[in-house]
Amino acid sequence: MVLDLSKNFFQGHIPPELGSLSQLKQLSLSWNLLEGDIPSELGFLHQIVYLDLGSNRLAGHIPSSLFCNGSYSLQYIDLSNNSLSGEIPSKTECSLRELRFLLLWSNRLVGQVPQALSNSSKLQWVDLESNMLSGELPSNIVRKMPQLQFLYLSYNDFVSHDGNTNLQPFFAALLNSSNFQELELAGNNLGGEIPSIIGDLSTNLVQVHLDDNLIYGSIPPGISNLANLTLLNLSSNLLNGSIPPELCRMEKLERVYLSNNSLSGEIPSALGNITHLGLLDLSMNKLSGSIPDSFANLSQLRRLLLYGNQLSGTIPLSLGKCPLICRQIISRAPYHRNLGAALPSSTSTFPLISWIALEHLNLSSNFLEGELPDSIGQLPYLKELDVALNQLSGDIPVTFQASTSIKAMNFSFNKFHGNISDKGAFSLLTMDSFTGNDGLCGSIKGMPKCRKKHHSHLVIFLPIIVSLFATPLLLMFGYPLVLKSTFRNRLGVVNGGDFEDEEKDGKEPKYQEYHTNNSLKPLVGRFGHVYKGIFGDNTRIAVKVLDTRTAGDISESFRRECEVLKRTRHRNLIRIITICSKPDFKALVLPLMPNGSLERHLYPSHGISHGLDLIQLVNICSDVAEGVAYLHHYSPVKVVHCDLKPSNILLDEDMTALVTDFGIARLVRGVDETISANDSISYSSADGLLCGSVGYIAPEYGMGKRASTQGDVYSFGVLLLEIVSGRRPTDDDEGSSLHEWVKSHYPHKLEPMVKQALLRCSPGSMPTNYDKIWRDVILELVELGLMCTQYNPSTRPTMLDVAIEMGRLKQFLANPASMLTGEASSKADAPLII
Repeated sequence: MVLDLSKNFFQGHIPPELGSLSQLKQLSLSWNLLEGDIPSELGFLHQIVYLDLGSNRLAGHIPSSLFCNGSYSLQYIDLSNNSLSGEIPSKTECSLRELRFLLLWSNRLVGQVPQALSNSSKLQWVDLESNMLSGELPSNIVRKMPQLQFLYLSYNDFVSHDGNTNLQPFFAALLNSSNFQELELAGNNLGGEIPSIIGDLSTNLVQVHLDDNLIYGSIPPGISNLANLTLLNLSSNLLNGSIPPELCRMEKLERVYLSNNSLSGEIPSALGNITHLGLLDLSMNKLSGSIPDSFANLSQLRRLLLYGNQLSGTIPLSLGKCPLICRQIISRAPYHRNLGAALPSSTSTFPLISWIALEHLNLSSNFLEGELPDSIGQLPYLKELDVALNQLSGDIPVTFQASTSIKAMNFSFNKFHGNISDKGAFSLLTMDSFTGNDGLCGSIKGMPKCRKKHHSHLVIFLPIIVSLFATPLLLMFGYPLVLKSTFRNRLGVVNGGDFEDEEKDGKEPKYQEYHTNNSLKPLVGRFGHVYKGIFGDNTRIAVKVLDTRTAGDISESFRRECEVLKRTRHRNLIRIITICSKPDFKALVLPLMPNGSLERHLYPSHGISHGLDLIQLVNICSDVAEGVAYLHHYSPVKVVHCDLKPSNILLDEDMTALVTDFGIARLVRGVDETISANDSISYSSADGLLCGSVGYIAPEYGMGKRASTQGDVYSFGVLLLEIVSGRRPTDDDEGSSLHEWVKSHYPHKLEPMVKQALLRCSPGSMPTNYDKIWRDVILELVELGLMCTQYNPSTRPTMLDVAIEMGRLKQFLANPASMLTGEASSKADAPLII
């Protein structure tokens, strides 16, 4: 007898009466909206072989009757993706000897893995990931599972043996499993070295995840014996030593993650012989030497991440021959901070010119010298260029101004000089793209005007004339100027700035409040007010003054925000102009965003008379995704924002979105060695600062999990669902989260939501034949939002994946005519698992 009611929208509790179906062998209620406890009466199903209650809203303890019901035939148990708590109720006297699949991932289970599971010697698949299980790794249990193929223990609180210093016993226990295929131990803070016997595991092993732990020592050369391994993830540990050349013998490797360690030495050139390699992440280590020419042999390489090392030399000419890497090697992994070499000026020697399909070129934050080759400006598909924070000099070539494809450029903080016009492609730029180049002048707003040449005698006599008049002028006007600038000096604002005031009837200047995070009540970790100001050069600013009188932990919040802002630079992240930090006064000076926050546009009650159309919203979400993807993947120090929401997304004069408010951001462990243990990172939400705002907080934070990039992905998903549904995540009148509410309508009940979204987000002039295109985009936003807000963090996409998808939707909307005529590729329909 089989009862399968999975993948529906059933609500309420599981009926205890199901326990009366004595002949039932298979029961599946998965992927519904069921809640409450699991009825103990299900333990009366003595003939049950297959039990699947996964992906619901079930809570409470797992009834012991499920594991001790007198049934000797139960082979499959799936209680995953719920909110179950307590311990795993397996007892020695009630062993499940026929059990082959045990899936309990993404719950709130605590305690140790029960010893009774060692009696289930036929287990092939054990998934306990994303719980709060603790104790030593269950070596004695897995040793008695010779048929084990898949073991997932990631994101718990396991430790290794001998006081978290010895991984040898656990890997020795796995030697008995001759058909072992996948091992996941990520995110457990496991200590110890990788034992050499890892190379003696089953040759069927295809994936090893040991990332986000405290594993130290070197990578054992014997790991190369795992000839069929396709994925190796050792990132975010404390590994040192060099990359063993033996690793290059693993010819089936497709993805290798070794980032965020302390690996040193040169990159083995033999890595270029791993022909199937599609992703290689060696970022944030201490690797030296040059980039091997052999990387040109990696014909399937799509992502190469080498930033944050001590690499030197030039970018190899041979890299221009890579057929698939051309669009991503620089744009996705730009920050080679120590590539100390000049850019070749000759088109025959500059390696990038052969990358004719290049769209995004980012060479920022290095030590590159010399002039910028004009050939780069001639690349036909180049859209974005960033060469900031180098030592480039000379004129900026006119080819960049003449380009018809480039939309964004950043030449800041170099040694460029010469005249810059506001014509052509430069008409899209602001002063932010040129700041930090003292030799530049021209027509860009805020840039010094180019001076005409004067006769030499004027240069000689001008200082004398100024000196004659300086003293009496100072006596006449100096004292009032000092008085007026008191508040400005207290802020530490650069000279020439002056706050916008209203001096009427002799009253004191009034400093107008510009924007607060929440006008009704203060938020955790952020206090004070933001004021509108203006500098002498008419640059408008926002001054965030923090109220030290009422905020006990204001110094920590202020330090966090300063720490993040000074280490990051991206066009979609708010930049800092200057700060003031005194015991009784703390302030940040930021650029003024004239279009306010996204929240003001989403909710008309905030003073905006009209909303945003779908194109604007998709562009804004794409901007936010790009900015957060930078924080997660490319920033000199990886940052978890922790508080993504509409009020923390500001819009400039061009409606470009900038992510702001880093008051509770986390700098992720192991990424930047300049951060000391005493002054850096908070690993969990238990440090007094909540990891976000209500409605946007990832569910795992409520279980004490530390802040993670997956948490930001969850918040971004909530933002997408909020935009599409028109509901705040705190509108819980139906007692469910925004994810659950939208999921309850997906996929067959979305039409009312889509219609409302079209009404809110469609301009009156939109052609009728675009209606289907906009509907498709709204549906894709729903699907992406649901994927980002999945309960299990490990099943969410990365922010980089999200940014790529948002960029695709942005391009889709930017040129709908070509999509209608079939000129652009369309995504094939596929079922969405959420």
